[in-house]
Amino acid sequence: MLSFLPRPLIGLISLLCYTINTLLWVLPVVVSSLLKALIPAKGWQKLFSYLLDRMASNWVTCNTGIQNLFTKVNYQVTGLDKLDKKDWYLVLSNHQSWVDILVLQRLLNGKIPFLKFFLKKELIYVPFLGIAWWALDFPFMKRYSQAFLKKNPHLIGKDIETTRKACEKFKHKPVSVMNFIEGTRYTQAKHEKQKAPFKHLLRPKAGGIAFVLDAMGQHLNKIVNVTIYYPNGIPSFQQFISGDVTDIHVNVETIDIPEEIIGDYFNDKAFKQNFQQWVNQLWRDKDQTMAEMELADHQSKPQSQP
Repeated sequence: MLSFLPRPLIGLISLLCYTINTLLWVLPVVVSSLLKALIPAKGWQKLFSYLLDRMASNWVTCNTGIQNLFTKVNYQVTGLDKLDKKDWYLVLSNHQSWVDILVLQRLLNGKIPFLKFFLKKELIYVPFLGIAWWALDFPFMKRYSQAFLKKNPHLIGKDIETTRKACEKFKHKPVSVMNFIEGTRYTQAKHEKQKAPFKHLLRPKAGGIAFVLDAMGQHLNKIVNVTIYYPNGIPSFQQFISGDVTDIHVNVETIDIPEEIIGDYFNDKAFKQNFQQWVNQLWRDKDQTMAEMELADHQSKPQSQP
């Protein structure tokens, strides 16, 4: 444990270690992805899909080792015991900082299938990363704007159909799909601009999660609802890797996916309204969970004497 070193030095060395770790895993991932692409046989591609997920998981494990070496963070976590890496999950979380991703990867790694994000189809052309995301079976989605669909009505529903076909590979391979449904990181300025009805959260965007459930509903079993709370304020990535973060509280709730939240969100007005109500209730419950975390944290701290 090298947390005794000066904070600026810890931040610099940690960043260097993260960079080296990433570069060390990029090469085998890219090579393996090319081998996967060259031979379209299903058995071969399935083998490399598992191999690539293992590489990605090892990358996260090394990142966790770096964190343990240079920083000392007290994690208070509940609900991890209900997870199973052989199940199919939709992972939802509040979003406050880039640190959220490191926290989620650290805590969920090895407990559920490797986290994957829905990506816009155009991102597959990003050099190196695009083929790596493809090789890691990140689902690529094609979304048409409402304006485009009005001019091309024959394409209505094609975006869901295309994404659903892309997700067929998950029928026989467990997956965890991650979604930050607020759409952006929480800040006080954004909260005030939105006039959000929640104390600790931004308004959830129901359309994104509805799209995921419509495209993958038959391949997902449960929702992992993660609530992250930073007792000492929302940290930046630099603060985290420099050892300035001492406490992180996380609540993990596993929810069965009810049949009534899978449907045509974009064309069925009644379903859309019911779905929005379900998402808003989920977010009200999450806001209450954060309020309880905040209260428990304040009560655990020693009170200053007058």
